[in-house]
Amino acid sequence: MSAPAAKGPITRLLELAALVGLFALMLGVDRITGTLPGAWQRTGRDLAAVGFFLLAGTLASSLLEVLRLPHLTGFLLAGIVAGPYVLHTVDHETVADLSIVNSLALSLIALAGGAELRLEAVRRGFRGLVAATLVQNGLALLVIPATFVLARDLVPFTRGMELPAVFAVALLWGVVAITRSPSAVMGILSQTRPAGRLTDFTVGFVMSSDVVVVVLLALVMTGVRPLLEPGATLSLAAFGELGHELLGSVAIGTTLGLLLVAYLRFVGRQVLLVLLLLGLVVVDAIAYLRFEWLLTFLTAGFVVQNFSRQGDKLLHAIEHTGEVVYVIFFATAGAHLDLPLLRTLWPAALLFFAVRAVTAVVGARLGARLAGDPPELRSWGWAGLVPQAGLALGIAAKMQGQFPAFGAQFGALAVAAVALNELVGPVLFKLSLDRTGESGRGSAAGG
Repeated sequence: MSAPAAKGPITRLLELAALVGLFALMLGVDRITGTLPGAWQRTGRDLAAVGFFLLAGTLASSLLEVLRLPHLTGFLLAGIVAGPYVLHTVDHETVADLSIVNSLALSLIALAGGAELRLEAVRRGFRGLVAATLVQNGLALLVIPATFVLARDLVPFTRGMELPAVFAVALLWGVVAITRSPSAVMGILSQTRPAGRLTDFTVGFVMSSDVVVVVLLALVMTGVRPLLEPGATLSLAAFGELGHELLGSVAIGTTLGLLLVAYLRFVGRQVLLVLLLLGLVVVDAIAYLRFEWLLTFLTAGFVVQNFSRQGDKLLHAIEHTGEVVYVIFFATAGAHLDLPLLRTLWPAALLFFAVRAVTAVVGARLGARLAGDPPELRSWGWAGLVPQAGLALGIAAKMQGQFPAFGAQFGALAVAAVALNELVGPVLFKLSLDRTGESGRGSAAGG
């Protein structure tokens, strides 16, 4: 498969002019939609925002190719500049309205992530995955909470806390820190079409880490509650709920995967519409039943890939939505980033970002050495573990409901730290694929 021809300076200038024109057009959307009656104003602004994010994100990512940055960076920057904290071309209400699009995007990302988990690759790298999981999570849960306790004066809401309470909050922060970003990984894979040991390891580790985080979160929240709430006691009910959530999610995901196999084999038409229906309807149903819908879709994709011959057909159908899904998801994520908040909390957020990244590097090299992994994993196995996105923010939101005394400020700090990981992580992962020579192998093999 031949590489696309490089774009000349005239083309780049035209792209830049088109991007500036789009921003100018969006600045006039309020005036245009203001002539619409009632609720149609909100609908018109939402549709305009979706179209704007698609076009602006695509143009920004194309312009950043000159700097060899990943497309995701362009999507994020387009959202940040257009969002409520810079040019305000897209307001807070519109960003909130697009949350349904984010749920759709995450469901398709999880489905594709499960379909990328091939049993053969998992078996081949099983020893390395186990070693990395134990070392990465063990090291992070020691180093990051210890850093949080030592740096508690940088965190406004812990300054007046007793030391046991600070220790409890630090453990909760440790769980947030070990979350990864399947969406960022899949976005880079969608752009670069890589193949190789680093790709297989990163997909396997990142996709399986959601299960580890869900388990650890329940354990830690149950264990620290007595330190944060006077009179609270350890309860075994949470462990029963955890087992119900995990087993139920896997069971529903297996059933959903088998239904997709039957549909792809015996019908095979309008697959995109079926995937959209799953993302828009099934997600809400699973959440209502209090199951983990990301794990459900991950399981479904894994079943389709490894227990049928329909895996490639499923991935091909998801790829048709690929660029659209990733542009809207990451542009909306960029618009969500609270820049004034990041400016307020940047010393603590920067410290925790740096410690998390260093821990990932040390943990990856130690785990790879213990497992006897090849040199590319020893050198670059950490790069795909830096990005963070939805799961970390979901845990932070859960903290607000479970621990109202500090939950809002905890969530604010999480947003600030995730913002840094979200901006830097995809760049590092793409760099690692380029340096190891894995970028483009998948497309070459298939082309």
